[in-house]
Amino acid sequence: MSFDELLRHLEPGASAQAAGIRRGYGGPSARTVCVSSGLTRLRCASLLKPLYAWVAAPRIPDAERWRRHAQPAVVISSNADTVNLWLSVGPGVILDDLHHRTGVRWAVPNGDPSRFGSVEVAAHEVATAYAALAQSALAGDPVAETIMGWMREVSGEQTFGIREAVRAPSAGIKCGWYGGADETCLRTHAVAVIPRRGTRTTVAVAMTAQPYTDEREREIYHARVAEGFPVEAEHEKVGGRLLRSLLTTTLAELGHTPHP
Repeated sequence: MSFDELLRHLEPGASAQAAGIRRGYGGPSARTVCVSSGLTRLRCASLLKPLYAWVAAPRIPDAERWRRHAQPAVVISSNADTVNLWLSVGPGVILDDLHHRTGVRWAVPNGDPSRFGSVEVAAHEVATAYAALAQSALAGDPVAETIMGWMREVSGEQTFGIREAVRAPSAGIKCGWYGGADETCLRTHAVAVIPRRGTRTTVAVAMTAQPYTDEREREIYHARVAEGFPVEAEHEKVGGRLLRSLLTTTLAELGHTPHP
């Protein structure tokens, strides 16, 4: 399926983005792809947690304390552990360090800087940042290696079936999902880092904001969030198919050939 086919059928008010990077020393020329419909920037939800954990590590002298919070932030998308890293290091410091490591600059969210998930990003920026993380891991950065290992441990409903869709069982995955009380959409985002040889990497990112306007459904959704119950199934219903299609189309445009 082409990007045109995917984006042509978006509902009114929907937004979708996809981006990908294939690059690395000793391989073919770098290739990038990027497509966007609707809003040019979207709140990131939990998509950036591995990146936050990466740059937080050198700022936390107690390595065990860092690991205690960073691992669940990545593997089970723990908000409480992410907030611990985010506030103990400082939102501005984390985002500045990410800029130095990746070249991507993001801003601290307005209003309440403690809300790490309110950082607004574009898919091509996310792809660029994760390519830097992945290549640092391949080059021997021990913190990046650890985080990529944790991304390969993300499992169950939190993967939205992405490894199966892209036919890469050992891919590093991180997804973000949320629907704010001030929004009439559900945001469902994903990044997939496909393993390759040497320092070569392939990264695909998909970001979606799909209309979610039924008042009763929204009421139930927010009640579940407030009570700490999982809501991945609702995001799967609203945006899962589009998310996977954007990722597989991105990889096809990058020339990635899945293993049989």
